[in-house]
Amino acid sequence: MPVITCIEDLRQLARRRVPRMFYEYADSGAWTETTYRENESDFTKIKLRQRVAVDIDKRSLVSTMVGQPVAMPIALAPTGLTGMQHADGEILAARAAAKAGVPFTLSTMSICSIEDVAEHTDAPFWFQLYVMRDREFIRRLIDRAKAAGCSALVLTLDLQVMGQRHKDIRNGLTAPPRMTLANLADLATKPRWCLNMLRTQRRTFRNIAGHAQGVDDLRALSSWTNQQFDPTLCWDDVKWIRDRWGGKLILKGILDAEDVEPAIATGADAIIVSNHGGRQLDGALSSIRALPAIVDAVGGRTEVHFDGGIRSGQDVLKAIALGARGVYVGRAFLYGLGAMGEAGVTLALEILRKELDITMGFCGLRDIKKVDRNILVPGTYPS
Repeated sequence: MPVITCIEDLRQLARRRVPRMFYEYADSGAWTETTYRENESDFTKIKLRQRVAVDIDKRSLVSTMVGQPVAMPIALAPTGLTGMQHADGEILAARAAAKAGVPFTLSTMSICSIEDVAEHTDAPFWFQLYVMRDREFIRRLIDRAKAAGCSALVLTLDLQVMGQRHKDIRNGLTAPPRMTLANLADLATKPRWCLNMLRTQRRTFRNIAGHAQGVDDLRALSSWTNQQFDPTLCWDDVKWIRDRWGGKLILKGILDAEDVEPAIATGADAIIVSNHGGRQLDGALSSIRALPAIVDAVGGRTEVHFDGGIRSGQDVLKAIALGARGVYVGRAFLYGLGAMGEAGVTLALEILRKELDITMGFCGLRDIKKVDRNILVPGTYPS
């Protein structure tokens, strides 16, 4: 087993252990992947102020996100096909998040269903909702999340149509993978993944299969999914979903300050600054460059969360300094999951926690709730 010191080490190990179509599904963006890359690289331009000879003993990362206590201001982001990075991946990630004291968010496009995760975990989790044309299916999906005890609903707003992801097209992405010659050759080099997958029955989109009308086999599921993302989604739909849900509501996909006012008008408990990991509008601003303007537009009227490009605890600290209450990590935990299963997610979170804690100390602070732009070098961060 190689020595793992950072998220990049987990990424390299996951690349060797996860079938190519699923690894590249996670580790890619839309079109030229410019926004995908800048989500990460724009963090490196932001510089931290190192302080010395101040008391940095007994540091605390404890905070809250939408009123929920968290051991550190990090949540696991909703990611599709998580159960294809590792068998039963959503269940394993939810367990690791609970142990770390942070929220886990289950995607609509998960392999393990809402009920699967609820049955095999103890801590309440959050559920992420895509709006489909079939509104009756959406009603039932919201009701299933309520019945499972989900403590927040994360409504994604930026997938009314899908951005083109070249690698998924080239790889012929399906869940489970089709038994083509190329896929069989790739799977033959991933025996650990194959063995784990043979031990589970969770190999397709279980939130949809058997729940959406007319979807009872893989071909019908693929066709239904491709046709269901709803380009008519509007703010009135958001208010309808809020009323149907009745609990904590988080809106994901805000990237422009002009969208802040209608988002706040829905009564949302938080908004997430996000460009869908660079997987939708290629050429959009990186999330970290968009964050300050949105924080200023919100003006403290609701919580601002952040998603996009987090690969280290230093990235977490920079996002918090620019006004985020908490951040979401997607690829970072997927690398851990693909590399080592539940233990890998636990390790990814521990790496982020340690980096965040030590970096905050170097910046002369002991309490994550007191972090602000003063820890950043002026002129190096977007404003």
